[in-house]
Amino acid sequence: MSIAAIIVSHNSLATLPHCLAALSRQTRPAALIHIVDSGSDDCGYLRELEALYPITLTLAANIGFSAANNLAARDLPPDTEMVVFLNPDTIVPPDYLEKALAILRARPEVAVLSGVLAGYDFALGKPTGRYDSTGIFRACYGRWQDRDQGRDLTAVQRPAAFVPALCGALLACRWRALRPFWPDIFAPELFLYKEDIELCLRLRRAGWRIFFTPELNAFHGRGWQERAAMPRHLRLEAAKSEVLLYRRHPSLYMLWALIKYALVRWAKI
Repeated sequence: MSIAAIIVSHNSLATLPHCLAALSRQTRPAALIHIVDSGSDDCGYLRELEALYPITLTLAANIGFSAANNLAARDLPPDTEMVVFLNPDTIVPPDYLEKALAILRARPEVAVLSGVLAGYDFALGKPTGRYDSTGIFRACYGRWQDRDQGRDLTAVQRPAAFVPALCGALLACRWRALRPFWPDIFAPELFLYKEDIELCLRLRRAGWRIFFTPELNAFHGRGWQERAAMPRHLRLEAAKSEVLLYRRHPSLYMLWALIKYALVRWAKI
């Protein structure tokens, strides 16, 4: 049984080489590393990486995060046991894939797992010392948010637990659990954002569990940390995805999503 890794890139020159270098050092290597580039302005660096690492490279138009992941997932080897979806701005320690596979094997009820995502500043070349995510939770009024984001790493330590959803920057998935959704593992209408939550909701509805464990640690160089620093077009995309999420999973929380979308689009907040 094998491990596959799927990375969707978009103008990721500053981060993707670090991500691939970390994958190349794994104690249990991925049998397949498939990179789908979704409409980068310049793909020359990808060809250079293709010469350095044993990767499968697909160049596509800017089709979005969900569609690009789905494109790669359609070509997984038949013996795939675990597929890891990771962003190009993630860095995993050498034993990450080996540990993740062992945890999946020990917990047959789990479809998706992840661990502590700590912040990383690629511009400075060092960790931020703050949490990026310890799972995704929904507030009482409907907003989904990464738990502990921005908090100092020494402020809290979270125990292993089943959680509502996990950050899509790094997801270790049991392929057998995802296969019934093939060829659209991620909701294709979600161009960017909320696709991780939607997948977790769908898996939970099918009877699977979503698992957070502090045994797994990795870095994520999220391009923005505070909402105020997030470009408006990305805020609008996130708000649109939230509406689409609740259209797929009907809920009274749709009211929150519609209000948020209206405020971002017309009030420009």
